Amino acid sequence: MAKAKTRKRKANKPASRAAAKSRAAARKSALPKSAARKGAAKKLAAKSTARRKLKSKGRAASPIKRARPKQRVAISHHREEDFKADGLRAYARYRDLGVADASAGAARAHVIRLMGPCDPDVVSKLHFHDVDFQMVYVLKGWVKTYMEGIGETMFGEGSSWTQPPGIKHLIMDYSDDVELLEVILPADFKTVELAV
Repeated sequence: MAKAKTRKRKANKPASRAAAKSRAAARKSALPKSAARKGAAKKLAAKSTARRKLKSKGRAASPIKRARPKQRVAISHHREEDFKADGLRAYARYRDLGVADASAGAARAHVIRLMGPCDPDVVSKLHFHDVDFQMVYVLKGWVKTYMEGIGETMFGEGSSWTQPPGIKHLIMDYSDDVELLEVILPADFKTVELAV
């Protein structure tokens, strides 16, 4: 009698687990897909297509890193005799801070004294610089400038501004005691004066 019960149980079990899984899959596919499930399937298909397209194009080459020139420390202490009339403007005296030599030409920093009184006929000439970066900080006094797209601006002690590459600008007026710190990249650059 015990043998008969065992046979009966075996007859009720599915023939194999694989058969059971295939029946469950068939039942699932027979049910209608929800809109969310359809949307997820479309997104998955789009992602897999996009991945394949990226792979077929190949990876973009990484940019070549240029070796930076060796730099050194630049130390500069205030000395009146370091202000020279050897810069861009005849009405200014420049104190070079040694950054151009120390950075192998990557940047320049100097203190500029604009000699008073301001003569607009000499000073106020529209121009631009072919630079990568330019920043000015007012150490003493005040200066009034014009920058294309900005207009006239008055800068006092503690004020600063940047001038994007190629922006047209000019100095309109300044105090007799004005001193500016200017940082420019690269150290050597071209200045273009414009006829007005």
